[in-house]
Amino acid sequence: QVQLVESGGALVQSGASLRLSCAASGIAFSSALVRWYRQAPGKQREMVAAITRFGITNYVGAVKGRFTISRDNPKNTVYLQMNSLKPEDTGVYYCNIPPATSGWSNDYWGQGTQVTVSS
Repeated sequence: QVQLVESGGALVQSGASLRLSCAASGIAFSSALVRWYRQAPGKQREMVAAITRFGITNYVGAVKGRFTISRDNPKNTVYLQMNSLKPEDTGVYYCNIPPATSGWSNDYWGQGTQVTVSS
Protein backbone atom coordinates (compact mmCIF):
# COMPACT_ATOMS: atom_id res chain seq x y z
CA GLN A 1 0.00 0.00 0.00
CA VAL A 2 1.41 3.36 -1.05
CA GLN A 3 1.43 6.11 1.56
CA LEU A 4 2.56 9.71 1.36
CA VAL A 5 2.80 11.55 4.66
CA GLU A 6 3.41 15.28 4.77
CA SER A 7 4.66 17.16 7.80
CA GLY A 8 6.16 20.46 8.80
CA GLY A 9 3.27 22.85 8.31
CA ALA A 10 2.77 25.58 10.89
CA LEU A 11 1.53 29.08 11.61
CA VAL A 12 4.34 31.56 10.98
CA GLN A 13 4.80 35.26 10.41
CA SER A 14 5.55 36.85 7.08
CA GLY A 15 9.24 36.49 6.20
CA ALA A 16 9.71 33.28 8.13
CA SER A 17 10.93 29.93 6.80
CA LEU A 18 9.50 26.44 6.95
CA ARG A 19 10.59 23.06 5.68
CA LEU A 20 7.94 20.59 4.63
CA SER A 21 8.62 16.87 4.35
CA CYS A 22 6.89 14.18 2.35
CA ALA A 23 7.72 10.63 3.40
CA ALA A 24 6.76 7.90 0.95
CA SER A 25 6.35 4.18 1.46
CA GLY A 26 5.21 1.25 -0.65
CA ILE A 27 6.52 2.66 -3.92
CA ALA A 28 9.77 2.70 -5.92
CA PHE A 29 10.48 6.20 -4.70
CA SER A 30 13.80 6.73 -6.47
CA SER A 31 11.99 6.28 -9.81
CA ALA A 32 9.23 8.72 -9.03
CA LEU A 33 8.49 12.24 -10.15
CA VAL A 34 7.31 14.05 -7.02
CA ARG A 35 5.31 17.27 -6.90
CA TRP A 36 4.20 19.68 -4.19
CA TYR A 37 0.80 21.31 -4.63
CA ARG A 38 -1.00 23.83 -2.51
CA GLN A 39 -4.60 24.85 -2.14
CA ALA A 40 -5.58 28.17 -0.67
CA PRO A 41 -9.08 28.71 0.75
CA GLY A 42 -11.58 29.17 -2.07
CA LYS A 43 -8.98 28.53 -4.77
CA GLN A 44 -8.03 25.64 -7.00
CA ARG A 45 -5.13 23.40 -6.14
CA GLU A 46 -1.95 24.55 -7.91
CA MET A 47 1.40 22.91 -8.45
CA VAL A 48 4.18 24.66 -6.57
CA ALA A 49 7.27 22.61 -7.29
CA ALA A 50 8.36 19.33 -8.82
CA ILE A 51 11.46 17.16 -8.85
CA THR A 52 12.23 14.37 -11.29
CA ARG A 53 13.96 11.10 -10.55
CA PHE A 54 17.11 12.75 -11.89
CA GLY A 55 16.82 15.72 -9.55
CA ILE A 56 15.64 18.21 -12.15
CA THR A 57 13.42 20.80 -10.52
CA ASN A 58 10.62 23.06 -11.64
CA TYR A 59 8.74 25.83 -9.82
CA VAL A 60 5.69 28.00 -10.29
CA GLY A 61 6.71 31.59 -10.88
CA ALA A 62 5.33 32.89 -7.60
CA VAL A 63 7.78 30.81 -5.54
CA LYS A 64 10.91 30.88 -7.70
CA GLY A 65 13.88 32.07 -5.70
CA ARG A 66 12.10 31.46 -2.38
CA PHE A 67 11.24 27.74 -2.39
CA THR A 68 13.57 24.81 -2.96
CA ILE A 69 12.48 21.25 -3.58
CA SER A 70 14.91 18.41 -2.88
CA ARG A 71 14.86 14.68 -2.38
CA ASP A 72 16.64 12.11 -0.25
CA ASN A 73 16.11 8.78 -1.98
CA PRO A 74 17.58 6.56 0.78
CA LYS A 75 15.05 8.14 3.15
CA ASN A 76 12.20 8.04 0.61
CA THR A 77 11.57 11.68 1.39
CA VAL A 78 11.07 14.89 -0.54
CA TYR A 79 11.45 18.28 1.09
CA LEU A 80 10.15 21.74 0.32
CA GLN A 81 12.24 24.48 1.87
CA MET A 82 10.18 27.65 1.95
CA ASN A 83 11.89 30.95 2.69
CA SER A 84 10.63 34.54 2.82
CA LEU A 85 7.09 33.31 3.29
CA LYS A 86 4.24 35.61 2.35
CA PRO A 87 0.57 35.60 3.40
CA GLU A 88 -0.33 34.45 -0.12
CA ASP A 89 1.64 31.25 0.52
CA THR A 90 -1.05 30.23 2.98
CA GLY A 91 -2.80 26.97 2.16
CA VAL A 92 -2.79 23.24 2.53
CA TYR A 93 0.31 21.72 0.95
CA TYR A 94 0.04 18.30 -0.65
CA CYS A 95 2.63 15.84 -1.86
CA ASN A 96 1.85 14.03 -5.11
CA ILE A 97 3.34 11.14 -7.06
CA PRO A 98 1.71 10.92 -10.50
CA PRO A 99 1.37 7.76 -12.59
CA ALA A 100 4.59 6.44 -14.11
CA THR A 101 4.50 4.65 -17.46
CA SER A 102 7.28 2.35 -16.32
CA GLY A 103 5.85 1.72 -12.89
CA TRP A 104 2.31 2.38 -11.61
CA SER A 105 -0.96 3.72 -12.94
CA ASN A 106 -2.33 5.44 -9.85
CA ASP A 107 -2.06 9.07 -8.84
CA TYR A 108 -0.98 9.21 -5.20
CA TRP A 109 -1.64 12.05 -2.76
CA GLY A 110 -0.85 12.71 0.85
CA GLN A 111 -3.33 14.08 3.37
CA GLY A 112 -1.82 17.57 3.32
CA THR A 113 -0.18 19.85 5.85
CA GLN A 114 -1.45 23.33 6.72
CA VAL A 115 0.77 26.37 6.22
CA THR A 116 -0.52 29.68 7.50
CA VAL A 117 1.46 32.87 7.05
CA SER A 118 0.30 35.90 9.00
CA SER A 119 1.08 39.45 7.93
